[in-house]
Amino acid sequence: MLHLHAKALAELGTCLSGIDGNQFEAAVSEISNAKRIALYGVGREGLQIKGLAMRLFHLGLKSAVVGDMTTPPLEQGDLLIVSAGPGDFSTVSALMGVAKGAGARVLVVTAQPSGGAAVKADVVLHVPAQTMANDQGETASVLPMGSLYEGALYVAFELLILSVRDRLGVPSAVMRANHTNLE
Repeated sequence: MLHLHAKALAELGTCLSGIDGNQFEAAVSEISNAKRIALYGVGREGLQIKGLAMRLFHLGLKSAVVGDMTTPPLEQGDLLIVSAGPGDFSTVSALMGVAKGAGARVLVVTAQPSGGAAVKADVVLHVPAQTMANDQGETASVLPMGSLYEGALYVAFELLILSVRDRLGVPSAVMRANHTNLE
C-alpha cells in the first residue's frame, strides 16, 4: 500500500491548489483582526481544528477550542472558526447561531461551499476535497472516507498560520517561546 503515496500526495496538491486566494486572504484577515478566537470541529476535522488552535496560541493570539473549560464567551470583535467538511453538522449550526447572536463573526472551512454552514457564515474558506459526503464512486480518493479533506486541512491551516504570522509580524522565535515546556 505504500506505493499509493504518490497518488495521495497528488490529490492533496490538487486540493490545496484549488483553494481560492481571495478566500484564503479573507480568512487571514479575519484571524488577524479578531480579538479572541474560538474553534470547533467534529471527529478528525476537530483534530485539525485543535492543531490550528494550538498554532494560533503559538502566535500569541487568544484562542480556545469550544468545549474546553477555559473557552471564553464570544462577543463583538471575536471570531468563531468551524470546520464543516460535508457542508453542515447540527452542532456547528448551533454554535454558529450562538456566536452570531453574541456579535462574533464566523469563518466556516468546508468542502461544500453551498452547504448549510457556509451560507450562514461571514467568511468561507472552501477546501475542495472529498469528505464522507462524497467518498463513493469511481472518482473517489485513494485515501479513505474524509481523509483527503482532513489532510488538506492540516496543510492549509499551517499555511494560514504562516500568513497570519507574516501579517502580524510575529517572529518564529516568539512562536517557539510560546510552545509548552510541560512535555
